Amino acid sequence: MATPPRLNAILYVEDDSELRTLVNMLLVNLEKFSVRACASGAEALQEVKTFTPDLLLLDVAMPGMDGTETLIALRERAATLSTPVIFLTSNALDHEVAYYSTLGAIGVIAKPFDPAQLGEEIRRIWHNHEWPAMQAQQDGPPAGNAP
Repeated sequence: MATPPRLNAILYVEDDSELRTLVNMLLVNLEKFSVRACASGAEALQEVKTFTPDLLLLDVAMPGMDGTETLIALRERAATLSTPVIFLTSNALDHEVAYYSTLGAIGVIAKPFDPAQLGEEIRRIWHNHEWPAMQAQQDGPPAGNAP
C-alpha cells in the first residue's frame, strides 16, 4: 500500500449549526486541520471554487441537496473529481454504508460519535485507505521533512 498523502484541508458539510460549530472547532483547534464548514451542498459547491480540500466530510441527511447528491455534484468539478470522502452521518446501517462505498466513500463515521475521538477516526480512515501509488508520489513528503 502506498503512503497516504498529507491530510490538511477538509471541506465539511453539515446542516445542523450546533454540530457544524462543534466539529469545526474540534478539527481546527484540536486537530489543526484547515477546515471550511458549509451549511448546505449548494454552499459547498460555491466553496470549492476557491478552496481545494484534501478530504470531503459530508453529512447525508440535509434539506435540499443531501450528502450523496452533494458528492455527485462535487464529482462533476475538476477540483473535487477524486477527492476522498468520509460520510459523518446517523444513516449508517449496513446497506447505507455499502451504498456510500459505491459512491467512492473511503469511510463512514456514525452519529452520534465521540468528539474526543473524531480527529483520530478521520486519520485512521485516511491512513487505512488504499492509496494509488501515483497519487501518493505526486503529493510528495509532508512539509517540513525536506532534506
